[in-house]
Amino acid sequence: MKTLRNLSIFAYLFLLFLIPLSAEAIPPPSPAGGNYLALDGVDDHAVLDFETFGLLLPKGTDEFTFEAWIYPTTLPNEDDIIATVLSQQVRMYAWDRGPNAGLRLMGGAHLDHPVRPGAMAFGFLKFSLKQWNHIAFQSKGTQTVLIVNGLGRAIPGGTTLADDLSHAGHPQDFTIGGFGEKIKSVIHGGHFWGHFAGYIDEVRISKVARYNIAKRRFTPLTKFKNDAKTVALWHFDEPMGTRAFSDTSGNAYQLVGKNGAETGGEFAAVEAVGKLAMIWGRLKR
Repeated sequence: MKTLRNLSIFAYLFLLFLIPLSAEAIPPPSPAGGNYLALDGVDDHAVLDFETFGLLLPKGTDEFTFEAWIYPTTLPNEDDIIATVLSQQVRMYAWDRGPNAGLRLMGGAHLDHPVRPGAMAFGFLKFSLKQWNHIAFQSKGTQTVLIVNGLGRAIPGGTTLADDLSHAGHPQDFTIGGFGEKIKSVIHGGHFWGHFAGYIDEVRISKVARYNIAKRRFTPLTKFKNDAKTVALWHFDEPMGTRAFSDTSGNAYQLVGKNGAETGGEFAAVEAVGKLAMIWGRLKR
């Protein structure tokens, strides 16, 4: 009887250590609260079909902001793969340039240029794995800016968006997390557009430059708000496992998760905590 009791205690102690290790895969809560889009980095992504929805912003738009919260868990370890965060007229993606260059968030936009079709406004900033990062790419007047966690990098010149993206070598759909397949980049010679592994929350597209980078502490710490300048806004607060994501801007840009892209969130973390509490209570008895 004593042996069985000792075995039982050993089993509980094993679970006590095992569950926190499993829970480490769960990110801390999103700064915006609620659930978020979970992506495995293999082939899952969310998409707005171009044939149905067209472009999010019309040709000639010269003031805008594309932004999100991202929690990257890993980046592709192949030197020729770029992890796509979002892409259409504006694209943001992550690239591991090696130990000296570090992890970089890259941002670019397709320019409506009368002389150089396919010209790009482009910039990069370092960012971190396994933490929530606020990212944004915005333009107004003569200033285009890439933003990571309250740090802005100015890109020379303003940005007027184009409507023909065929030169980029990827689908014209608006996508989050990739394209469902590895696609050769005609812009970055020798590289491929790949998939983002991790979590994405609070994706907002606006027809206004949201942030004054000269101001301190401008990073939003709550849910993004919907206003007259909001074109599309996805909170990803649907129940866990949902694969269709509502646009709360009122413009009905309904994202669809493909190849397993779905909401993850706080339920898993609460479940783990509950198990720990139950085990501890039983051990005390």
